[in-house]
Amino acid sequence: MSFRMSSASSGMGVADHSRTTFLELKRKKVHRYVIFKIDEKKKEVVVEKTGAPGESYDDFAAALPENDCRYAIYDFDFVTDENCQKSKIFFIAWSPSISRIRAKMLYATSKDRFRQELDGIHYEIQATDPTEMDLDVLRDRAN
Repeated sequence: MSFRMSSASSGMGVADHSRTTFLELKRKKVHRYVIFKIDEKKKEVVVEKTGAPGESYDDFAAALPENDCRYAIYDFDFVTDENCQKSKIFFIAWSPSISRIRAKMLYATSKDRFRQELDGIHYEIQATDPTEMDLDVLRDRAN
């Protein structure tokens, strides 16, 4: 079951595998993170990489390309001031300042459509360099 609309108006389609992988992170906690990329030939957003539950935030940040755009989902576990274990799901639109303008445009125009497919995201972060999405930023947003 694929939902494809004209790419001029709504951005890229979303691969079924992308939806399924997100649900595995959300419901089953089998991934710490998922990195998605746009496959221009298929005209859809596909899974590029997943991180195992034991992987760290540094592993996640290192998996993002330093010169190309990506979408990413990160499952952030933390303990509240009341000593409660919590988890928040972050959507990160990674668009490094040194990436190609064409890539930035493609990811920017496709973002809203892709994000709507992923139900259950708590926070969104747009980052052009690693400092805009470091662990402190997530911690501040989640609390």
